[in-house]
Amino acid sequence: MPSFQDSVVDAPCMSGPAKPIIGVIGGGQLAQMLVQAASARGVDVVVQSGSPEDPAAAGAFKFVTADPKEAEGTRKLVQDCCGVTFENEWVNIDGLTPLEKEGVSFRPPLSALAPLVDKISQRQLLKEIGFPSPEWTLLSSISFEQPKLPSGWSFPVMAKSSRWGYDGKGTRILNNIKDLTQLLQSIDPANWLLEVMVPFEKELAIVASRDQQGRVRSLPLAETHQSQQVCDWVIVPASVEHAVEAMAYNMAASLLMKLNYVGVLAIEFFYGPDGLQVNEIAPRTHNSAHFSIEACSSSQFDQQLCIAAGLPVPSPELTAPGAVMVNLLGLAEGKASSLAERLSRLRSVDQFHVHWYGKDIETPGRKLGHVTVLLNGVDAVSRRNEARGVLERIRSIWPTQGTNVA
Repeated sequence: MPSFQDSVVDAPCMSGPAKPIIGVIGGGQLAQMLVQAASARGVDVVVQSGSPEDPAAAGAFKFVTADPKEAEGTRKLVQDCCGVTFENEWVNIDGLTPLEKEGVSFRPPLSALAPLVDKISQRQLLKEIGFPSPEWTLLSSISFEQPKLPSGWSFPVMAKSSRWGYDGKGTRILNNIKDLTQLLQSIDPANWLLEVMVPFEKELAIVASRDQQGRVRSLPLAETHQSQQVCDWVIVPASVEHAVEAMAYNMAASLLMKLNYVGVLAIEFFYGPDGLQVNEIAPRTHNSAHFSIEACSSSQFDQQLCIAAGLPVPSPELTAPGAVMVNLLGLAEGKASSLAERLSRLRSVDQFHVHWYGKDIETPGRKLGHVTVLLNGVDAVSRRNEARGVLERIRSIWPTQGTNVA
């Protein structure tokens, strides 16, 4: 078997005389922004997704209509591609393994993805490598007949589905034994875990990449703010001590090297009285780093693209003093002005970089776009005040429930 070093590719992969062609499994907004980054570098992208109406379809070089978990669809995708990457962690590893054995270059490789696509195996990995994270237990360890929390635990606790959860889906806050009993009766406990609720002062996130030569790069550490378990807004750089930023980077770099990971990866953290703790790992580009499109010399999508295509990977340096990114979530009917009016008003503001994902149906909580604004403040306090003004202005046009501008 060739070693990892034997598989290193130094030159860009080429499919024909003109352009590299890569594939992406998944067609949502993360794939859309990858396609946009590819266009800027003259790289063609073939997209596999379930509907030609998905956000990434319009800019794709070719489109394969197949569920992203269908391995036969991926077999069609890879015919034109020198490298294949992923939009999300919902990967059919068993179905794709034969393709990898036949020589398909998945970035990240399937062996690196395997422990990260399931939250239970993520927790087991974190324990193995000694990264601090909230105490947890398998839901299947709780007695169905006489449910009770492990010794030393107290309500409320967080229940998480091991797979398919995102934007608050697949998570439940349990406030008492009744909630725990109802959960046990309504789902398969083998696919869920329980986690203690940890006190924290900030939620942080870092996106890092590792290229085919083993070099690690990271975007600035971001501070994220949630509303109803969905990311509401993000500010960079995070206002934390350098030691905290260094620890976050070291944990990301250690994880990437431990897994021989080649690609882009995000880690979400809690930061509080118990220090920095890993909340979740996302083996992909991440909402917390959308700011990088305007605010960095190389965005998270540019990092993903260059790694998948075998191109030289630039350093993603912050090119402004800071940035704030605000998500645009779907609203209930009657809560705000028309979609067209909201978009028009946002686009009329020069400093607003509006990203619209092209989804034609607005449902409450659905991620429809985001706005990034570069900040000019020379210190953390002035940048936060500036971000507060930006957030208030955006939310006066596009409201959301529970916005926190503190």
